[in-house]
Amino acid sequence: MEKHQDVSYISFAFPGLENIRCAFQTRPGGVSSGPFGGGNIAFNTGDDPASVTANRASLRRVLGLTAVAELEQIHGDRLIFEPEPIPPEAAPSVQGDGLAASRRGIALLVRTADCQPLLLAHKNGGHIAALHVGWRGNRCSFPISGVRWFCQRYGLDPADVLAVRGPSLSPAKAEFINFDREWGPSFRRWFEPESRTMDLWGLTKAQLLEAGLPERQIYSLDLCTAENSELFFSYRTKKTCGRQANLIWITHQP
Repeated sequence: MEKHQDVSYISFAFPGLENIRCAFQTRPGGVSSGPFGGGNIAFNTGDDPASVTANRASLRRVLGLTAVAELEQIHGDRLIFEPEPIPPEAAPSVQGDGLAASRRGIALLVRTADCQPLLLAHKNGGHIAALHVGWRGNRCSFPISGVRWFCQRYGLDPADVLAVRGPSLSPAKAEFINFDREWGPSFRRWFEPESRTMDLWGLTKAQLLEAGLPERQIYSLDLCTAENSELFFSYRTKKTCGRQANLIWITHQP
């Protein structure tokens, strides 16, 4: 029997928060083939379900996770609190684009293939959130509302929240040929007319600042999924493709 490698990932740790871990999955490894070649973890892409399940199980194994929660993402701004975990062979059924939790041991997962994964943690080490921010999420200011709802639910101050944005579509590749219809004048600051591209990275940072996060607590992995399609799945590069996982979890109570 052919031996396959486990899925791969990039680790990130918030400075000073030793009990919170983040992981941004990369494409290599896994058992999927063809346009899903690598570690595709999404059932709704057309990939073989058995391969997807194997990739999802591999991801849990390499990260040492026993409980993972995720959503049926709808490119909106719905935030689900204290979600229940699902097994690796099950597709998510609860709709939304953000998860928040205060329990240790449960990883919050958002799937991407160009959209921005935005992971949040509070300085007390006891509260986390994961947001799936597509361009429609930026347009409806999900980074702002997500931080606000996160803080309201748990009684937190936005000034004590840290954020990291994972690999996603860079300003050079985020083309929008129908800017006026899709965005509107309030977002013109982030649009470059000559290239017809949007600086979604800059927009997300500005929205986090508006939400009340200090600039020094906003981190990013400035890796373009479209420019590095061998390392990440990219919908802009090839519409039939897999999805990678982006996760945050509390390892132990602070």
